[in-house]
Amino acid sequence: MAGESSSPATMTPFETGERVVVAVVVSRVLLSLPLSLISHGFSLFLLCLSAFLIELRAESSPLLLSRFSARRGASSGILLGAVTLPAVMMSKLVQLTRAISLHQAEQDELAHVTMQYWAASASCCAILIYLSVVMSEGKKNESSSSSVWLTRASLTGTVLYGAACFVSLSMISHTGLNTSLKMLWMLFHGLAAVKLIRHLLCTFPACASIGEALLVTSGLVLYFGDFLACTIAKICEKLIPVDLVSISYGIRRTETGIIVQGLLLGLLLFPIVFRFVLHIYESSLRKRDGPPRNCSDTAKSVLFFVSILLFMVVAVPSWMQFVHDFHQHPFLWVLTFVFSEPLKRLSLCIYWVLLIVVSVLRFYNISRGSKVERILLRKYYHLMAVLMFLPALVLQPKFLDLAFGAALAVFIALEIIRIWRIQPLGEPLHHFMNAFTDHRDSEFLIVSHFSLLLGCALPIWMSSGFNDRALSPFAGILSLGIGDTMASMVGHKYGVLRWSKTGKKTVEGTAAGITSMMAVCFMLVPVLASMGYILSQGWWSLLVAVTATGMLEAYTAQLDNAFIPLVFYALLCL
Repeated sequence: MAGESSSPATMTPFETGERVVVAVVVSRVLLSLPLSLISHGFSLFLLCLSAFLIELRAESSPLLLSRFSARRGASSGILLGAVTLPAVMMSKLVQLTRAISLHQAEQDELAHVTMQYWAASASCCAILIYLSVVMSEGKKNESSSSSVWLTRASLTGTVLYGAACFVSLSMISHTGLNTSLKMLWMLFHGLAAVKLIRHLLCTFPACASIGEALLVTSGLVLYFGDFLACTIAKICEKLIPVDLVSISYGIRRTETGIIVQGLLLGLLLFPIVFRFVLHIYESSLRKRDGPPRNCSDTAKSVLFFVSILLFMVVAVPSWMQFVHDFHQHPFLWVLTFVFSEPLKRLSLCIYWVLLIVVSVLRFYNISRGSKVERILLRKYYHLMAVLMFLPALVLQPKFLDLAFGAALAVFIALEIIRIWRIQPLGEPLHHFMNAFTDHRDSEFLIVSHFSLLLGCALPIWMSSGFNDRALSPFAGILSLGIGDTMASMVGHKYGVLRWSKTGKKTVEGTAAGITSMMAVCFMLVPVLASMGYILSQGWWSLLVAVTATGMLEAYTAQLDNAFIPLVFYALLCL
């Protein structure tokens, strides 16, 4: 790596630091596969190869994707965005296969994660095909031989990918009809992903690179698809007699998981509901008053708060109760859950509130009247995340699952209010949030706070099932709160040797990030062991995971809060 950055003039167009790190991560995942997952590994290799070729083509002629207003100053990130989520699901499959061989997990959980893997990879594959089609249409003067070669390669890869998917789904299906339905379900994920990424890139211009949009799209489609499948399975269970057919999907969900999933998906769907309500109200005004006119700001605010209250208190909980058969209103269940251990959980809530209030007020005043660089100011929030989440993850992991969902729900609601400029909070929120933005945020969408919270939450949520790697839930907190923060602070103050002539990341910062993560891991291991956690993570494997994560932070131009925790989590699961 160091030699690469010291002589960038000799670097071939095929080699960049980010691509090399992605190749190392994917190779590490593939080399860990048991024989039963060979077809899955073959599909991941095809996906990686296709993404690599499409990224090369896109970056050699940037105008090919000019119809999308991607974030300026970042590479396309297609390769990283396409393989991250499938690699995470593949790592979970390796972990579950290891558990089943030791009789520590059920086949149902393995079948569920297998469906999740193919759904994620099908979404990424469909988006890659779409990008390839867009580039083929955009480059009119491309040589015919190059165009024919790429078309043949894409077609061959698609056919082989479909064959690998069919073989894998056949192995977990009981009948041919079941396999066909699962293939159709994968096709649905692919079509939905293409539709969604087009919508995101057009609705929020300059907010994300292609790779970032690809990761967000595949994640949202996977999340929505999972809850939709649960709903369909429940409907079939109600309509079809049990003695005729048994309909099931996935694994047994916890109450916390259903509440978090329903709450977040409900808020993501709410803008569509509110737009519909607003349209009906404005149509009624036109019928009554004649000439067309828009809704006043006051009426818009009243409609917004009434709509979100009814939707989130009545409609969404009804959906949750239908899917999971709660014996009481889900929000009452939350109160019961919190007060089941009132001293610990309420004390934790008070600690969080005090820490947030003091930190936000302090850092906001610093941002307005100080010359401290904004990048360093933002890293203080990473350290605050460590202070908030690390003790809670060790002492109250189940409560932290729920708290992450509540915090994300608040962030989504506030961002909706800011974007729609809902009085009286819209404008003050907009000015307040702008104090903490950087070049990766825009006027349309501020993603920094989402990405930090999600980066810490996702490894914890994904570890909720079987998990034989005690450090994997800490992947987000360690990589963002410790590694990324130390790399930025040390690199900014003491960094001299840069990884590349055009980038700002330094060798000293990367070394500090890797060293600090390993040091915290050494301190965490005895603490977790004393609390009864079974530690089966090898130190060599941990060193490889930490080093690869640190190098990805050094080289990637993508949103590191989104990618680094997932890559670190995937490597820790192996």
